Amino acid sequence: MAGGALHDEDEDGGGMISDINVTPLVDITLVLLIIFMVTAKLIVNRAIPVQSPKAVSGEEVKTTLGLTIDSGRVLYLNGERMDDRKVVADYLKKAAEGNPEIQAVITADTVVSHGDVMEIIDVVKQAGVKNFALTVERKEK
Repeated sequence: MAGGALHDEDEDGGGMISDINVTPLVDITLVLLIIFMVTAKLIVNRAIPVQSPKAVSGEEVKTTLGLTIDSGRVLYLNGERMDDRKVVADYLKKAAEGNPEIQAVITADTVVSHGDVMEIIDVVKQAGVKNFALTVERKEK
């Protein structure tokens, strides 16, 4: 039968459908994929407890390199603790060489000093990363 489902024919013309319908499987898989994509951002952003400063002019950016300084002045690169700033600088240089348009997003707790944030900005700029942003939490007007 052209274009139709495969049937096992009986004498009376009726038959049993022998195909496997994968549509429900695909639907469930896509729904789960969407759920994981939405929740993954929340999980990654909340992995390091940081209280960002608030600002009205904050906007969404796509993170390629995530640099975070927590309240204990510990530096994290893409969620991994980094005790050696030279390792961070080397990683940033390689990333900038591979993609000149790469963007770094710097998140710092409100108790972190201005000097510590400026030090990280300096590391980012010296590594050749031209685009960077500072994270803030949206503040009501």
